[in-house]
Amino acid sequence: MNLMSSLRYLAALHEHRHFGRAAAACHITQPALSNALRALEAEFKVVIVKRDRAFAGFTPEGERVLASAHLILHEHAVLEQSLKSDVHVPRGPLRIGSVPTAVPVVARFAAMLKARYPGILPVVLSLSSADLEKGLGDLSIDLALGYSERMALNSPRLLSVEQYTEHYFLLRRAATPHPDGLQIGQGMTWQEAGKHPLCLLIPEMHNRAIVDAAFITAGVSIQPAIETNSILTMALSVVAGDVCSVLPGALVGAVRSYRELEALPLTSPDIRTPIGFMSHAQARPSRALEAALSLAKDKDWRRHVAAHSGLLVG
Repeated sequence: MNLMSSLRYLAALHEHRHFGRAAAACHITQPALSNALRALEAEFKVVIVKRDRAFAGFTPEGERVLASAHLILHEHAVLEQSLKSDVHVPRGPLRIGSVPTAVPVVARFAAMLKARYPGILPVVLSLSSADLEKGLGDLSIDLALGYSERMALNSPRLLSVEQYTEHYFLLRRAATPHPDGLQIGQGMTWQEAGKHPLCLLIPEMHNRAIVDAAFITAGVSIQPAIETNSILTMALSVVAGDVCSVLPGALVGAVRSYRELEALPLTSPDIRTPIGFMSHAQARPSRALEAALSLAKDKDWRRHVAAHSGLLVG
């Protein structure tokens, strides 16, 4: 049995929660993946995977094997990158997760990281806050961009590098299209915003909890016209229909080419949400992660973000 391959298959099954998709991600057949996992169970003399007609999760013993698998794979990747990299020329993959509302920022970060270090392969994933916390905890992702206060509270073993403070806008169709693109209008209170039909993220997402809390503070009960887990849907529903949306500045900046839109800063209450990069504080970082953390602290990077958004605070 090739132990490292079997551990990779186990990690892929954990990520995809489906035998067929895990096998496809590993570029093997589903029977080959199943045989490798059965061999792993025979090696440790425990049942690892709960099997029904489809994947049904891991046994308690399987969870322990999975935790060790993630640690072994992480250490293997760190060693491999160290052997392939020079001190100033890191090489290897780097898995970066981001909450959906910060995806425009993490996309710029990945592009700048690649330009500075061509040997790094950034793998950018849009994930919920809960999935970011889980991914950092089990080492299935290397770096996360998200709500730093929430993640520090839920996962105290994290190293945090603050990036900016987010604030919020009502996005709506402009009365008159502006030739230079999206307009930034006068401020609007959350109470006034609550009178509009709104497209908001689904309740399971942390950004929605922030938005709901702001409306409650403003004394408004919200019944969204549309709910979605897609940031693209939030913006395009405003372009195409008669709804408005509440977006953080990073997303407003991403749609500023739309001449028919305007964004109004939301006030009363004034909501500011810290956004930061986080990594596992107790796991040995790879060369690629060290380079990424260095860039996250770089003043030129922060100026770049501010210049290309213009809607971030801090």
